[in-house]
Amino acid sequence: MLWRVALCLGLFAMAAVPSAMAQEYPSKNVVLIIPFAAGGPTDTLGRNLAQSMGAALKQQVIVENVPGAGGTIAYAKSAKAKPDGYTILLAHIGMSTAPALYRKPAVNPLTDYEYVGQVADVPMTLIAKKGLPAESFKDFLAYFKANGKKMTYGNAGLGAASHLCGLLFMSAVKIDTQTVSYKGTAPAMADLMGGHIDFMCDQTTNTTAQIKSGAVKVYGVTTRKRVPSLSNVPTLEEGGLKGFEVAVWHGLYLPKGTPKPVIDRLVSALQSAVKDPNLKAKLAELGAEPVPVEKANPESLRKQLKAEIDKWGPIIKAAGQYAD
Repeated sequence: MLWRVALCLGLFAMAAVPSAMAQEYPSKNVVLIIPFAAGGPTDTLGRNLAQSMGAALKQQVIVENVPGAGGTIAYAKSAKAKPDGYTILLAHIGMSTAPALYRKPAVNPLTDYEYVGQVADVPMTLIAKKGLPAESFKDFLAYFKANGKKMTYGNAGLGAASHLCGLLFMSAVKIDTQTVSYKGTAPAMADLMGGHIDFMCDQTTNTTAQIKSGAVKVYGVTTRKRVPSLSNVPTLEEGGLKGFEVAVWHGLYLPKGTPKPVIDRLVSALQSAVKDPNLKAKLAELGAEPVPVEKANPESLRKQLKAEIDKWGPIIKAAGQYAD
């Protein structure tokens, strides 16, 4: 009888641990890992998100930039972190392309994480140096078809969103060009504005200011609808590139084994954040927007990730661009 009582008490205590953990969490600062350097588009989104989620959690969310290797260093670090909810990863579309892009992927996105939810969708823009003769996207397309093999396309590094957009564009028009990869968005943008490369495709969070100042030429946005903050810029589909659409979606990930009550607490904080008027206003200035609240959950992120892995794998393999 005593043995049975002890066993029941033990099982009761074990069952109470997740509940107690959820009530106590978070009791200290939470770290949000950003896989890219400070000042880039994902970093901008992450810092705004950290403020909104921190308010919902009633605890500070500290951003930690872990750049390098197209984000895979951060992927590996976050996956190996203690599964207690104090280390979160903000990753963009690159999470879905890594399995095809790297011969030895640092992680398996479908098995190595717990999911919190989708965060935001960021449109991209096709931009070029001021000296390029084409004035409209129709002109640019004609110019590219005639000169594409001699032109230079800049991106923020293998696996970056700007790299992926370029692959999709070249796949759509069936013309390859010379690709120049940089260690981040900032040096690529600097060379574009300096006229050292011909064109780029990058997120509105990184290009809106340069477009509005006239530092670069813009030929279109990559979404089906125009971007409110760049309402005079047509979509590439309007310009004649039918069916072309790419947006940089972002999601929050946790180490595998994070307790469900902690995940649920973070899902609640994320859902509060995507409804936060301050976050919406800050992202709108950059041409981006948080996802609808019904996408800010684990199952939505899981489905998005799987669909995007299936989409990008064939494109990357066809392009033959791999990293070790």
